[in-house]
Amino acid sequence: MSIFSKNQTKKVVVNAENHGYKPDVITFKAGKPAQIKFIPSDNMGCMNEIVFKDLGVDKTLDDKKEITVDIPTDKPGTYNFACGMDMFHGKVVVK
Repeated sequence: MSIFSKNQTKKVVVNAENHGYKPDVITFKAGKPAQIKFIPSDNMGCMNEIVFKDLGVDKTLDDKKEITVDIPTDKPGTYNFACGMDMFHGKVVVK
């Protein structure tokens, strides 16, 4: 791997009062390491939990500045994520 290869990193702000995730659709290029940094804000409610069922990820934002989720980019696909109560949704698209 080249020392010039960069990870793909995107930030998502989490806020229940503003109806969820901003942005709620994240796109990555296949074949390059990727991660999402979820940034909590006030009024989290059930959004203090990030769940990617297809990836086996279930992380809690309580008292954290942010949490990072690694996204597999070995092949194109879509990975859905939601809050702990499955009320707010987003998705990651690998192209």
